[in-house]
This record gives sequence, C-alpha cells and structure tokens, in this order.
Amino acid sequence: MKTDKPAAPPTPDKVGIGRFAPWLQWSLLLAVSIVLASFFEFIGLPAGLLMGPMLAAVLVGMNGGTIRLPRQLFFCVQFILAMMIAGAMTPGMLATFSGNWPLFLAVILSVIAVSTLCGWVITRMRILPGTTAIWGSSAGAASTMLLMADAYGADARLVAFMQYLRVIFVASTATVVAHMWVTGAEAEQTTHWFAPIDGLLFLETIAVGLGAALAGRFLRVPAGAFLLPFLLGAVLNVSGVMTTALPQWLLAICFAMLGWNIGLGFTRQILIHARRALVPTIISIVVLISFSGLLALLLIKVVGIDPLTAYLATSPGGLDSIAVIAASSNVDLSFVMALQTARLLIITMIGPALARFVADRA
Repeated sequence: MKTDKPAAPPTPDKVGIGRFAPWLQWSLLLAVSIVLASFFEFIGLPAGLLMGPMLAAVLVGMNGGTIRLPRQLFFCVQFILAMMIAGAMTPGMLATFSGNWPLFLAVILSVIAVSTLCGWVITRMRILPGTTAIWGSSAGAASTMLLMADAYGADARLVAFMQYLRVIFVASTATVVAHMWVTGAEAEQTTHWFAPIDGLLFLETIAVGLGAALAGRFLRVPAGAFLLPFLLGAVLNVSGVMTTALPQWLLAICFAMLGWNIGLGFTRQILIHARRALVPTIISIVVLISFSGLLALLLIKVVGIDPLTAYLATSPGGLDSIAVIAASSNVDLSFVMALQTARLLIITMIGPALARFVADRA
C-alpha cells in the first residue's frame, strides 16, 4: 500500500494506537469504554459510567492515541451535567451553607493552604522547573491555573499533567470509597434508561443550561460552562420556577464524554516529560486526599452528617467528576455541591493571586 512518505519513521505523536485512523481510535475507545463501564456497573461501582470511559481513555492516551474530545462536545457535557446537579438542589442547601459558613470557609481555606504548601515544597526541592509545581498543585480551577501558568512562564504541559493526575486520583479514590459505602439495597437499584420524560421540561432545561453556558463563555467566567448553568438552574429549581428534566441515556453519554476528556489528556508524551515529577506529584496528591479525609472527620463531628457525604464534600476536585459520583451515591447532594461550589468560587477568586504570591517567593 502506497503512502505519501513511505520511508518516514513514526513521529512521537504517531505511535501505537496513534497510527490508526481517528475513526478507528474512537471505535476502539468506545468498545473498551463499554466493556469497562458494563463491568463497573455490574459490580455496583458508583459512577461506573464515568470511571469506565475514563480508564479506557487513559489506556488509549498512554498507548499513543491522538484523538481528543471536541471542545464543542465538552461544552455541551458541562452544561448538561450542571443542569442535572442543579435539579437536585433544595432549599435546605442554602440553610446548610448559611448555618455553617464559618466551618465551610475554614475547610476550604485549609485545603487551599495544604495544596499550595505541597507546590511550594516541590518547587523548593527543584524537582520541577521554575514555578510549575505551584500552579500544578492547585486544588481546583484547573483551566484558570493553566492560563496563568503559561502567562507566568511555567511549563503548561507539566501543570496539565499534575492537574489531570489529581483529578484521576481524586475521582478514583472517591469512587472506591463510595462503592465501599453502598449497601445491598442501594446496589439493587435499577436505572430506567429510556423512561419517558416531559418534552417541554426537557427543552426548558436545555435552553436554560445552554443560555447560561454561553453567558459564562462570553463573560469569560472560569468554569463558566458548568458553574453558571449550575447556579442559575439551582436558583430556578429551589424557587420552583423550573423543574429540571433530563433523560438517563443522555446523562450516560455525558458521563462517558467527561471520562474521555479527563483520560485522553493523560498521554505518553506528557508522562515522559513529567517522569521526574511523577513520584513527588503522587505523594502531594496523597497528602491532599488524606488531609481532606481528616477534614471530613471534622464535618462528621461538628455538623453530624454521614461519612460519605462529608468525604465527597471535602474531596479536592474536580467539581464535575465529584458531582457525578455524588449523584450516583446515596448522599446529601445539596451539602456536597454547596461545599464543592464554594471551594471552586473561592479558589477561582484567590487561587491565581495566591499562586503568583508564592511563586514570587519560591
């Protein structure tokens, strides 16, 4: 079979699976995702529809895959999942937050402080060049940190590697913890994938989510495609103005695409580039997850909520993956989302300035 350049060796981005046509790579990713998601769902793993595709995408990316989820699709995934979570919000969320805001604020600032400390230590040890570790260690607002890191002269590839690795570790740990908490009665619950829904409510849900997401993009709000639809949808649902309606089959597709978007960013090239930082990064992530677990114990003692709700509420991101895991588990979703949303808002406001402040002194 003739090719344009028969003698050219494979380039770094065209090895392994990357030598296949894009449609073949997508077919392989879809097949592996279905197998893994089906297995995780069979054993009753919460958010198996997220974890299966994410693991499949990691395997494809690590073996040379060159495909990436189009930005337009990920944009749709974000606002649809945001509307799903908004539909679960209740007036009790506001009461919970207003009654415990000093504790919430202390928990959030503690997580930010520990993540910043980890980045500072890695920087001082000169494991990573420049101030890369400070931006990469941020517990949230990944997109903002990537932009700021690039503008500040840090290695954006290493920052992306640290952020993706944290999301994978946190999501995997949260899923395993949630699975350990599933009781027999919960595991037997079945999902009606094609249950009928109100068509008008569905169109209203999509219209509100899309409009808010576009506004978030236009206003350049960090994570605006998720955050603005979630906030607006939550207000409309809590006030009784709108009832969110989304079919289960659409949510399953969104879960899979979210997993693909996370996993496909974890490529062999990034791992080779970051191999010196792999162990220190993992250690810092484990420290952050462990510290978040201690904060969960504090919430259990002070607020009196169940352990799984406390653990998911204090997990250090990402917001969308934790939201999916919480929605797939028997937890107080309002409490989880109240704390997670507050964390994202605060780290978006102070995270870049804090990272820049520490970077100047590192």
